Amino acid sequence: MTSRVAAAIDAAHAAGRGAFVGYLPVGFPDLQTSIDAAVALAENGVDVIELGPPYSDPVMDGTVIQEATQAALAAGFRLADLFTAVRAITSRVDVPVLVMTYWNPVLQYGVDRYADDLLAAGGAGLITPDITPENAPEWIAASERTGLDRVFLAAPTSTDARLELIAASSTGFVYTVSTMGITGERAQLDAAARTLTARLRAHGAERACVGIGISNAEQVAGVLEYADGAIVGTALVRALRDGGVDGLAEATRAISAGTARTGAPSPRL
Repeated sequence: MTSRVAAAIDAAHAAGRGAFVGYLPVGFPDLQTSIDAAVALAENGVDVIELGPPYSDPVMDGTVIQEATQAALAAGFRLADLFTAVRAITSRVDVPVLVMTYWNPVLQYGVDRYADDLLAAGGAGLITPDITPENAPEWIAASERTGLDRVFLAAPTSTDARLELIAASSTGFVYTVSTMGITGERAQLDAAARTLTARLRAHGAERACVGIGISNAEQVAGVLEYADGAIVGTALVRALRDGGVDGLAEATRAISAGTARTGAPSPRL
């Protein structure tokens, strides 16, 4: 089956752009607003929407996202709301919707049931930050059965053998991360992500999208010199928090200005 996420990234490349992947939590500040916010992403330059269902122990999220997801949980978010949101978003826009989820809620819900309900809602697949391919045979089987994309994460500390496995097991793209650091470490983070992207390509990854605290058009442009897509999260959540859907739309347009490529796209092996 054709990956809708890969197709969206390739369509951006064909249009002379790198792909823009935008993250928002579901249910923040409330369910309907989060749906409208995701639609605003699609209408203002985002190629792939990444939705994060709130989770009680968000160990991998920064403060801004943690505060937003805790607010959504406090307001009564339930996992069923995720599928309601995906269905509503995909009925309004054609941009593929990936779900960025910790693994425990998927297990609790039931892997096959989760895959079936996500597919029925129009979702494109899962990004799974806290499970590795060798620990995900049930999810790999479910994704192959349903055609959903499975996006695994790669880090600079990953061995060559692990990168080979991640590249072979991922569809859509590989989520390429670098160690989060303070703003002053920006140059080091870029170097780490650039090196990691090159290593992934050497191990057969067709598409690599980078998320390393990217927050503006200039940083997006820098990442797209070597990667297929740039992933933005915190800056978008902050824009929604501070300016509502209109503020988010404005921020999304501003960041998407960094996706235009002046030279040839980076070669893919």
